[in-house]
Amino acid sequence: MNGQPGLVAEQDGVPLAVYAFEVAGDQITRIWAIINPKKLRAWGAS
Repeated sequence: MNGQPGLVAEQDGVPLAVYAFEVAGDQITRIWAIINPKKLRAWGAS
C-alpha cells in the first residue's frame, strides 16, 4: 500500500479494513488502518 507492506481484511469478499505497516529493520514501527466504508469501496471493486 503506497510502497509499504499492507493487508486487506475481507469477509465474504467485502473489504472490512485495509492496514499499512511502516517497517524499520525487522520490526513494525507504525500501523495505519482504514475502516471507513466509503474509502474501502475501491478495494472491493477489483
